Amino acid sequence: MYTEKVLDHFHHPRNQGVIKDADAIGQVGNPVCGDVMKLYLKIDGNEKIVDVKFETLGCGAAIATSSMLTEMIKGKTLNEALKIKNLDIAQELGGLPEVKLHCSVLAHEALIEAIKNYRANKKI
Repeated sequence: MYTEKVLDHFHHPRNQGVIKDADAIGQVGNPVCGDVMKLYLKIDGNEKIVDVKFETLGCGAAIATSSMLTEMIKGKTLNEALKIKNLDIAQELGGLPEVKLHCSVLAHEALIEAIKNYRANKKI
């Protein structure tokens, strides 16, 4: 059902945790499945993501997509990160079962919420 890469990110998630002095936080949830994702970003003066962490309560696919997203956006500018779509996350994981694609949508939405949070706080 899951690719080896999905299982690896589920069993060994990257960048899991909290950034206490985060510049941006994005939190989203899916009331149907119960998954909740929280994404923390540390952003430098050039709008580059210098650190990223996540907390996810959900299934293996939700944890794997959160983990993969953090690897995909770390070191990118906010505008570069916004170019990443949910299907890009799923593809990087080697694919997801169709019934689990909503997990990649949640990860993408958490990123968008975090960037909105940052720009609202900075009045950008």
